[in-house]
Amino acid sequence: MLLVADVHGAAAALERVASLGQPLLVLGDLVNLIDYRSGEGIVADVVGLETVLRISELRSRGLHDEATGVWIDSVEGREADVRSAVGQGMRSQYERMRSALDGAEAYVMYGNVDRPDMLREHLPTSARFVDADVVEIGGWIVGFVGGGMPRLGTAGEISSTEMAEKLERIGDVDILCTHVPPAIEALGRDVVGGGFKGSVEVLDYIDRVQPKFHFFGDVHQPQATRWHRGTTTCRNVGYFRATGRPHEHV
Repeated sequence: MLLVADVHGAAAALERVASLGQPLLVLGDLVNLIDYRSGEGIVADVVGLETVLRISELRSRGLHDEATGVWIDSVEGREADVRSAVGQGMRSQYERMRSALDGAEAYVMYGNVDRPDMLREHLPTSARFVDADVVEIGGWIVGFVGGGMPRLGTAGEISSTEMAEKLERIGDVDILCTHVPPAIEALGRDVVGGGFKGSVEVLDYIDRVQPKFHFFGDVHQPQATRWHRGTTTCRNVGYFRATGRPHEHV
């Protein structure tokens, strides 16, 4: 099986991977709202690149409240128009993702920047939307838990309570797939984008169940991409937008 995360609009690269004929697991964040390396993305198209670069700079310094303030100021008085334009941009990117995945055996979960309902609506018939689902793939029992940690108020964020409930529903699995990393400093700390995204609930699940593998994304430039926790191998399989390379699990 092949795994990718943080596709963020890289439809051509995703289509290439999808054509390889292996089961493809997509671990969230299919659309590109903001590429924090360049500022490019749907948000820049709507509110301007200069505003996005300012927000990115503040976030990289850990000034998240200030970054939120810049966003609020930039959309004041036109909030509805901005929401509509962002939604249209996301819909357009999901349409490209549908074309890229068409015909592939794909299992797709949502990340923090995704809109779950919109993502589900745009998947081709060959792909399955998975969330708190368990699927046998190549002899492995794989559990999928979508969603990102509460941070920016995006549609794909879920509460810690919901994360814990979904992890409880999947039970014991061989492979755990989430969008977010476990609450391990080296895996959850982004050295470029700033901030920590590790989930305590995911870490608790790993300690309790000890799945053989835990695959995830979300953190684009982590301090480490691989970590062992007990008998579980934790692996960040992203940042697909930048690398264009899947992780192959055999």
